[in-house]
Amino acid sequence: VTSYDLLKRDINLYDGKVFEYEIIDEAQYIKNQTTAAAKAVKLIRSKAKFALTGTPIENRLSELWSIFDYLMPGFLYGYDVFKNEFETPIVKYQDEEAMARLQKMVRPFILRRLKKDVLKDLPEKLEENRVVKFDEKQQKLYDAQVLHMKNELASSDDKDFNKKKIEILAELTRLRQVCCDPRLCYDNYDGSSAKLDSCMELIQSAIDGGHRMLLFSQFTSMLELLEKRLDAENIEYYKITGETSKQKRMELVKQFNEGTVPVFLISLKAGGVGLNLIGADMVIHYDPWWNKAAQNQATDRAHRIGQKHAINVYQLIAEETIEQKICELQQVKEDLAEEVLSGEGISSTQFNKDEIMNLLEK
Repeated sequence: VTSYDLLKRDINLYDGKVFEYEIIDEAQYIKNQTTAAAKAVKLIRSKAKFALTGTPIENRLSELWSIFDYLMPGFLYGYDVFKNEFETPIVKYQDEEAMARLQKMVRPFILRRLKKDVLKDLPEKLEENRVVKFDEKQQKLYDAQVLHMKNELASSDDKDFNKKKIEILAELTRLRQVCCDPRLCYDNYDGSSAKLDSCMELIQSAIDGGHRMLLFSQFTSMLELLEKRLDAENIEYYKITGETSKQKRMELVKQFNEGTVPVFLISLKAGGVGLNLIGADMVIHYDPWWNKAAQNQATDRAHRIGQKHAINVYQLIAEETIEQKICELQQVKEDLAEEVLSGEGISSTQFNKDEIMNLLEK
């Protein structure tokens, strides 16, 4: 029994050892075949191998290939062959024949269990998108950023686009930050944040109704702004980010589950897996992430064995912005995973210049 981090460090100690079984949990950690974690688990020798994961495909088909490369090396060919025969035809050209072939190959080796099938006593999960509208000042700022990005994209050909991809993704992040709160990008912004105001109203209303909640954001700087508002309104809270030590995390989780503090602020990446927070009966996603799987895993910190109450999940979305487009993209990625595992139709998940332009349209 070990962790991915320890296995990477200790891999030389496993030389010459053969195990009966190798079982990896949260197998999405090896979704990128180039990482040290993926390489380490594939070096272990065992007679049988198992992979457990709730998200075998988060973003792209290469993630499924990496898991099978651990389970049965060569079964889905080398990655270059897999990309040419399956990934590109399916994602780029919606090739039904390639999809059917891939499904036929992988399905005998996948034992799929949906939560609703195995956790009969789990209370229901109710999901709602809360759409918020900018005031004039925030709208102007958002529109200016969109115009800037459109001009950048319009003036670049495909070759320039590929060179500038990192810069363009950084600009997309700025756009998403303006949706969250313009102060994340502009120190001198003195207007309001539609989403922050709406979130605080939701928190206060939930507390008045006797609810306790987990509040997730990808931006730790956004959590800091939320802290200031909570402090100003004398609302107690706990907080976990990537900088919180494992020991401190466990202490905070225990205190939350056994106590009455109503709000737990958590950065999406730091608290997306491994925490049991059944003390909450409400989840707020302050900003949507590119794939729904990461958000679902975060929601499952509360919606898990031991939970006695129905869970209300709120996703805050800025109206007529990139955030609404992200929600559409989430569905596309969710569909791709669903199609490979159970299968109907095909959807693309690749970003190209035209698709980023589409993200900027209202």
